[in-house]
Amino acid sequence: MVRLFNETLVPSLRGAPVGFTGTVWRDEIARGGAPHDLRVYRVSFEPGSRTAWHTHPSWQVLHVLSGIGRLQSRGGELITLRPGDSAWIDPEEEHWHGAAPDHHFVHIAIHMATPDDREVTWLEQVADAEYR
Repeated sequence: MVRLFNETLVPSLRGAPVGFTGTVWRDEIARGGAPHDLRVYRVSFEPGSRTAWHTHPSWQVLHVLSGIGRLQSRGGELITLRPGDSAWIDPEEEHWHGAAPDHHFVHIAIHMATPDDREVTWLEQVADAEYR
């Protein structure tokens, strides 16, 4: 069956303080049903905004639409993301991503949820010293 996802369109949601620093907006693009609980979001970060450290139970793919962003795995190098870049994050890998200090940043985030609807486990906020 073919269907439009916007038939069940949910409003834009602001990133909650438990998972984000600064102003971040999340728009759900697609949501699959069991057994393949695909989740696709468009995430918009204001300059300097970012996620907290977090993990996903499955892999995650980030595809950059606009702006300049940052991505880092725990203990890894800081990666600069530009429009057209795609990044793969392994299951349960601790990481964060967000906008550069002086640029907006928009990406598509793709991952799977667990059967009990878990998509992310939030950890501590990214310290300013880690971010810079």
